[in-house]
Parts: sequence; structure tokens; C-alpha cells
Amino acid sequence: MTIFFGLIAFFGFIILISSFFTVKQQTAAIVERFGKFTSIRQSGLQLKIPLVDRISGRLSLKIQQLDVMIETKTKDDVFVRLKVSVQYKVIKDKVFDAFYKLDYPHDQITSYVFDVVRAEVPKMILDDVFLKKDSVAVAVKRELNEAMVEYGYDIIKTLVTDIDPDSQVKEAMNRINAADREKTAAQYEGDALRILIVEKAKAEAESKRLQGQGIADQRREIARGLEESVDVLNRVGINSQEASALIIVTQHYDTLQSIGAATNSNLILLPNSPQAGSNMLNDMVASFAASNEIGEAMKEAKLNKKNTNK
Repeated sequence: MTIFFGLIAFFGFIILISSFFTVKQQTAAIVERFGKFTSIRQSGLQLKIPLVDRISGRLSLKIQQLDVMIETKTKDDVFVRLKVSVQYKVIKDKVFDAFYKLDYPHDQITSYVFDVVRAEVPKMILDDVFLKKDSVAVAVKRELNEAMVEYGYDIIKTLVTDIDPDSQVKEAMNRINAADREKTAAQYEGDALRILIVEKAKAEAESKRLQGQGIADQRREIARGLEESVDVLNRVGINSQEASALIIVTQHYDTLQSIGAATNSNLILLPNSPQAGSNMLNDMVASFAASNEIGEAMKEAKLNKKNTNK
């Protein structure tokens, strides 16, 4: 009898212990009695009738994420793979619908994502898929919210996290991008070369202008120096013709001297003998004298003509 009562007490303790259970934070437990829904228990220590009530399942109330890979075709006939991430959670007040109305919520969400993406992407060309991926995500979220709220699920956010075109299409896009960059680089190089040519031409024009101005100033100073030299020679009794001849001969020998001082000079001055210089001086003096005689004769002729007229 002692053993019998001991067994009864033991089983009674086990049954008493089994009437208590705990539910974790952000979790809901569904309790059934003889297979019929009885209640939904939230987090904390809970009590159920032993051997009558049972916990048929638990649902997480946390935000969950489902990644869906979809392959579809764009408007310009390019096959592309998209990765759509759906963030969702069970609505706390609709745990009953979430548990009893859907057996496989992941499959249901995946089906809606496929349906929406394959309806939206074929309306766009490939470039627009990249530019307007947010509009695709918004369309998926809108469609899922309308469908899944009935089953106790709230769609928090949908994201198009990856767009992967066919490998040949990616290679073609890279070649197009590279060609466009090369074209831009060639345009910049052409602009730089044109600016360089223009600036070089401006610099050459300015250099020649300054060079011409320098030559003009040089010739002006030479003429002034010659004029002063002639005045000095006139003061010592040398007339202008003889002074000019002397200056020319002096410049001739100065030139020969400067040519001899330069080691790499390729200038040849003809004639260059001392006799030729003397002949040149005599010729110049004779020409100046002849011109003076002609001038005096012309003056006498004019004077005689005036006297005859009187």
C-alpha cells in the first residue's frame, strides 16, 4: 500500500508540474483542448489543465526576413536575376489567423513576390530596373500587405537587394562604359591640345611683336649713334661724305672682328680682303665727290637761268 500511494503521489506531482509552462518574450503559444482552440498565451508563466489542454504550437512575434531569388526578363529582352528581401512579422492580435489559416507562410509570400516582380520588371528596360528598383520593392510591399494582412501577417519592408543580369550582358555593359570613358578622355585631351596650340600661337605672336619692337629700337639707336658720330667728325674738319664712308669702313672691320671672335659662326662676308676694303672706301669717297660736283653744277645752272631771265 505504501508503494501504491507513493506512485500515486509521484504521478500526481508530475501532473501538477506539467500544468505549468512558460512562454518566451516576443512569442505566442496556442493552447488547444481536445483538439479545439482554447486560448493564446503570451510571454511569462502560464497554467493549463493537465491531460486536457496541450500546446499545439508557438509563433514568433519578432520581425523575420525571407530572401526570394527570382529570374525574369526585361522589356529589352534581357534575362536578369533579382534578390528580394521581405521583412515581416505576425500581428499580435491576429495570432489565431496566422497559425490556423496558413500552413506554409514562406511559400505564400514567395508566390506573391514572384507574381509581382514578373509583372513589374517586364515593363522596364534593364537600365530602369537598376534606377527604379525602389518602385519594384514598393509594388511588392503593397501587394503583399493587401494579401497577407488577412492571414495575420504584417509586411514591414521589402528590398531589392541584388540585380544580376546575364554575364554576357554585363560584359557588354562594361565595354560600353569603357568606350564612353575613352571618348570622354579623348575629348578632354583634344580640348587640352587645342588650348596648348592657341596659347603657343599667342606666345609666338607676342614674342615676334617684342622682337620687332626691339629691332626697331635697335635701328633707331644705331641711326642716332651715326648721327652723333657724323656731328663729331664734322667738328674736326671731316665733311659728312667722308664721315659716312669712315663709319661704314669701321663697321665693316668691326663685323669681321666679331666673326673672328665667334667659334661657331657660319657667316661669310664678301669681299673680305684689306685691298677690297680700301677700294670700297675710295669708291664711296669718289661717289660722294661726284654727287657734290653734280649738285654744284645744278645750282650754277639754276642761278644762270635766273640771271638770264632778268
